[in-house]
Amino acid sequence: MGTPEHQPAQEDLRQAPAGELFKRLSEDTSQLVKLELQLAKAEMTDKGKQLGAGAGLLGAAALFGFFAFAAFTTLLIALLATGMKVWIAALIVMVVYAAIAAIAGLTGKGRIQQAGPPVPEQTIETVKEDVEWAKTRSTSAPR
Repeated sequence: MGTPEHQPAQEDLRQAPAGELFKRLSEDTSQLVKLELQLAKAEMTDKGKQLGAGAGLLGAAALFGFFAFAAFTTLLIALLATGMKVWIAALIVMVVYAAIAAIAGLTGKGRIQQAGPPVPEQTIETVKEDVEWAKTRSTSAPR
């Protein structure tokens, strides 16, 4: 993690009054929180896009599943009404739609699994690093 531009040398910090140190700590903490929130927002936007794509493919699977059901209905009607040639055509359409629905469904499921859990993992990791850094700074400060 980079140091703020206004941070004085280590010797200057040792001689600075406590009020100045607390002011700088407050400013640095505020900046750090802002940056962490920006990172969390960017990370959640990326995850949202992946989840949206997976959900879209699941929607496509539902649509083609409906088409398969409609073709199956057509198949039954054609089988009962006219004979072999019409129902064979309806059967072929039904199988094609069912295959499309299966492919879209499996692809959508894979995309959702790739997205992982809906938490800002990078932000959590950098916050942990920031806490560790702050701990090492507080234990090495002169008393």
